[in-house]
Amino acid sequence: MKLKLVSGADLQVSEAAFGHKFNEALVHQVLTAYRNAGRSGTKAQKSRAEVRGGGRKPHAQKGTGQARAGSSRSPIWVGGGKTFAAKPRDFAQKVNRKMYRGALRAMLSELARTERLLVTDDIPLEAAKTAALARQLREWSLTSVLIVVEATDEKLYLAARNLRHVEVLEVSALNPLALTAYDKVLMTVGAVKRLEERLQ
Repeated sequence: MKLKLVSGADLQVSEAAFGHKFNEALVHQVLTAYRNAGRSGTKAQKSRAEVRGGGRKPHAQKGTGQARAGSSRSPIWVGGGKTFAAKPRDFAQKVNRKMYRGALRAMLSELARTERLLVTDDIPLEAAKTAALARQLREWSLTSVLIVVEATDEKLYLAARNLRHVEVLEVSALNPLALTAYDKVLMTVGAVKRLEERLQ
């Protein structure tokens, strides 16, 4: 199959990487697992057994006009423990390599089908200037875009870091969440070739 370059030419790419059917269930599962992997899961509260104090019965069982109470650390008392105290937990979900790559193939194929995947030979920048990159993106009618490059480009990274709705990623750092966060995805030819090798 062919991808359209912003210059107007065509780039021949592998059907295996960019011609897959969209699998919504798989993409949803992989996205959920990816987001869950980023959760710290460190929330913690104390149960009544863990709150300090409360060993002595706060007042007599009868005759005080108060409700019967055995501990001042009961969950219904101010300063007491939580009834169902939250504990640290791991939210990670297992997603094997085949599923992860399958989801990436499906997402890239859908981007190509809906013409949201653009390819360029290069993003020429003489210096790390935000204005220069913003001007170039306006020429290509790109306002919300993920730029995927083959290798680290410091000038491009520095030029893009102060632009809203613009992110620069290397192919090795490409992930499902980033692919869904922007209206368009702009890749260099080198990045496309690296992705083809990775997704074979």
